[in-house]
Amino acid sequence: MKVEIAALIAGGAALVSAQQSVWGQCGGIGWTGPTTCVSGNYCAVLNPYYSQCLPGTASTSSTTTTTASRTTTSSTTASRTTTSSTTTSRTTTSSTTTLRTSTTTSTTTRTTTPSASPTSGTKKFEYIGVNESGAEFGENSIPGVLGTDYTWPSPSSIDYFYARGLNTFRINTKMERITPPSSGGLTGPFDNAYISGLDTIVNYVTNKGAYAVIDPHNYGRFNGAIITDTAAFKTWWTNIANRYKNNARVIFDTNNEYHTMDQSLVVKLNQAAIDGIRSTGATNTIFVEGNQWSGAWSWVDVNAATMITLTDPLNKLVYQMHQYLDSDSSGTSSTCVSSTILKERLTSATNWCLQNNVKCILGEVGAGDNSVCKQAVQDGLTYALNSGAWVGVLWWAAGPWWGNYFQSIEPPSGLAVNTYVPILQSFT
Repeated sequence: MKVEIAALIAGGAALVSAQQSVWGQCGGIGWTGPTTCVSGNYCAVLNPYYSQCLPGTASTSSTTTTTASRTTTSSTTASRTTTSSTTTSRTTTSSTTTLRTSTTTSTTTRTTTPSASPTSGTKKFEYIGVNESGAEFGENSIPGVLGTDYTWPSPSSIDYFYARGLNTFRINTKMERITPPSSGGLTGPFDNAYISGLDTIVNYVTNKGAYAVIDPHNYGRFNGAIITDTAAFKTWWTNIANRYKNNARVIFDTNNEYHTMDQSLVVKLNQAAIDGIRSTGATNTIFVEGNQWSGAWSWVDVNAATMITLTDPLNKLVYQMHQYLDSDSSGTSSTCVSSTILKERLTSATNWCLQNNVKCILGEVGAGDNSVCKQAVQDGLTYALNSGAWVGVLWWAAGPWWGNYFQSIEPPSGLAVNTYVPILQSFT
């Protein structure tokens, strides 16, 4: 996600001079609440839009102040300007079915909702699930401290969604932690601790029979600069693919939300990643992303003519787009434009997918918990499914550190859980 900003702390009108409790928001662009934490905690900058009170004391890593804004030129196109070189994003049951994981003899119970199917037939998304955030947090703390600057998704969160029929988890990571700049950068060795953490969550997901999407959540940047060395980028992906190529339920996502970059460079980076992955003999599905935050609303204007030139000898590319429902498609407001806005913003991209006979996935979608947004999400996803253009949808976002973020779907008490988990379930 281009932004990761939480809603105001419950109770809203906290004075700026008050101290925030542990795990509460304490800063970020647009934040007007408390900016200091209670004793024994410190305010950690997780990204430009979200700082959070964490236990312990601050690390010595330097921090920077980042500002960003988005300007919208029409109801279907948008552009974004930023002053920093790097940006970080974000039941009632009627029956049960017992499934067995691939590594144990224990069973997992899936629950299903009694809500009506979005279609009259048996059509369903191939991939339906959530983004799992946490390991990409702490952009100013590299390599950072696990549990302080970043965290991995909770297995209990995976269990919760999987039991409800969701089958795809986009694991957000940070490239600088996988291959630290201090030990070779893009072409250097893996950091053992971080890559082991990624191994653990990937294996946990895929051993259940679900899909794990490995997402370098870097916006086409590395170590504070736009990636221009396509050969090094190819090497990075070659090394990742060699590690995970024997796991058929791993999906490779070339990079999250390239933005404000030369369009030809975005295409070259995607192709370099494809070439590196395929050079290992990997047959895994590959998600490719476009420029300008890979937005569905602007795909035809920004990416259509060039991204279609990507080639894969196995023809297993899926074009990943993102879409939010607030006025500027940024995902920073819980107010949706209308009850039909998702369908409207997907229409031109849908036609492009169909005309070019390619698979597309809505890799990020999110909205506020209110009746207009709820109707817009239900209507838009039904349209996407019935169009035949989209193979899946992933909600933004789950993750253990979101606090009161309005799009948090982290169980059990994320603000989006009660409204949007049942909607996602209805498409499984």
